[in-house]
Amino acid sequence: MSPEEKFEDLVDEFTGRAGITPPGATGGFGRTALRAHGRIFAMFVRGQLVLKLPRARVDALVAEGHGVRFDANKGTPMKEWLALDTGSAKPWSALAEEALEFVGRK
Repeated sequence: MSPEEKFEDLVDEFTGRAGITPPGATGGFGRTALRAHGRIFAMFVRGQLVLKLPRARVDALVAEGHGVRFDANKGTPMKEWLALDTGSAKPWSALAEEALEFVGRK
């Protein structure tokens, strides 16, 4: 399954839940994003799943080789954003649930 197809499945899984807005509802940064009450928790950028997670969780996933800190083409990796490596075995759905929970706490 391609990364695009995996993200489409993720969108289908989360769309319909209370407060979740699917990609395409807004323009600009985050136009490919799943949002919870207006806050981005997962998006598809340059062929990768990008997730908003606690800094310590991002640090751990990067250290384990599952991805890198996301850089929105500004030259500075973002501390609470993970760009998941396409070869990672981490389940997208479970990571998106973590991201949803994280943005809900902020």
